[in-house]
Amino acid sequence: MTTVHDTADAAGGPAPAFDPGAEAARATDAILRDTLHGGHRGVVVDSPPGAGKSTLVVRAALELAAAGRPLMVIAQTNAQVDDLVVRLAEKNPDAAVGRLHSNDADPYDKALDELPGVRKSAKAGDLAGMDIVLSTAAKWAHVKGVEPWRHAIVDEAYQMRSDALLAVAGLFERALFVGDPGQLDPFAIVGAEQWAGLSYDPSASAVSTLLAHNPELPQHRLPVSWRLPASAAPLVSEAFYPYTPFRSGTGPGDRRLAFGVPSDGSGPDAVIDEAAHAGWGLLELPARHTPRTDPEAVAALAKVVRRLLDREGASVSERAAQPVPLTADRIAVGTAHRDQAAAVRAALAELGVTDVTVDTANRLQGREFDVTVVLHPLSGRPDATAFHLETGRLCVLASRHRHACIVVSRAGVPDLLDAHPSTEPVQLGVTVKFPDGWDAMMTTWDHLAAHRVRDAR
Repeated sequence: MTTVHDTADAAGGPAPAFDPGAEAARATDAILRDTLHGGHRGVVVDSPPGAGKSTLVVRAALELAAAGRPLMVIAQTNAQVDDLVVRLAEKNPDAAVGRLHSNDADPYDKALDELPGVRKSAKAGDLAGMDIVLSTAAKWAHVKGVEPWRHAIVDEAYQMRSDALLAVAGLFERALFVGDPGQLDPFAIVGAEQWAGLSYDPSASAVSTLLAHNPELPQHRLPVSWRLPASAAPLVSEAFYPYTPFRSGTGPGDRRLAFGVPSDGSGPDAVIDEAAHAGWGLLELPARHTPRTDPEAVAALAKVVRRLLDREGASVSERAAQPVPLTADRIAVGTAHRDQAAAVRAALAELGVTDVTVDTANRLQGREFDVTVVLHPLSGRPDATAFHLETGRLCVLASRHRHACIVVSRAGVPDLLDAHPSTEPVQLGVTVKFPDGWDAMMTTWDHLAAHRVRDAR
């Protein structure tokens, strides 16, 4: 289904209708034109959450292969690589696809063994002649003595550190870089302050370093999120993508979430109903400084999930005209810390819930669910650290859902933000990331406050 959104121009008259399918198609055509026929050594594509990054990567890979240009694909995790292999095989079963893997005992998803067109090996030489060869950046860094590929595609390029790009840059001549600039910055296990502001900062993302040295490279963006509903895209776009705004691929009313069992009058049920109606809900607990694994907040998260399942929810969307049951595998709980996620899993197990995904923002990146339940990163905290104000962390937590997002938090977050001192050291040469975490926190909280349900536990 293609939804056409009507808009108005600045003079008050009717403006051309926004056709998300047509806009996305135009952007994709321009990207593929630059990739297949352009003269630059790199093409950069910025993508909002759920805009079809993987679909673009698969299409670009198959079109390059069909044009007689074998290529390598670089992803950041084994799960991402395996997902792309499956998508390629589904889209074109006749494509010769190679999966380059490590020498670990369980190096890839065994589902790949059922795909006849996929060849798997721990040695790049065994995959010579394949149309498309895929692996992680870490594995590609160990490949030596092979003829460079004419083309490469780097998936989730904003999650790749620049030192990882340098380690594989000799393996290809031209590359398409696809990623989400609003997600979490690349992870580094050691401090990188001594390189801050330098053009070769190894902890910077591959894309930021690439563009710093090659500002002339074509840059594109995907303009439509097919994941986020019409209720979510405006907030996520304003809070996290002010310079690269996007729209939802669906309009108001295209998606609906309803429950067969009525509310019991509790706070969790009230916030569920608010989120089902408005797309957002804030369950606010009394203000209090708490341990990181706040027992009351953990219990509230678990109770919300339990009630989502008990109330027999069902969703209607452009994917299915008939109601689809809201099952445990379509619900996720997101936290900032691993110990918080572990506490929520234990609380859910006590309530008899075992199949709901519970994880940190880092591990939820790239995933999609119908409903998400989120523990606010600043809930119960006495201070706002750089970790908790990380823009990408909140962006991930607020952008995994297709229907509704429910946030659980202690009251007092605006007061904490107002009292937060700007004492971070100024580093010369470092590009200021905008919006910063403080701005994003305030923007999202102001919106959530309009959908607040107070829980007096």
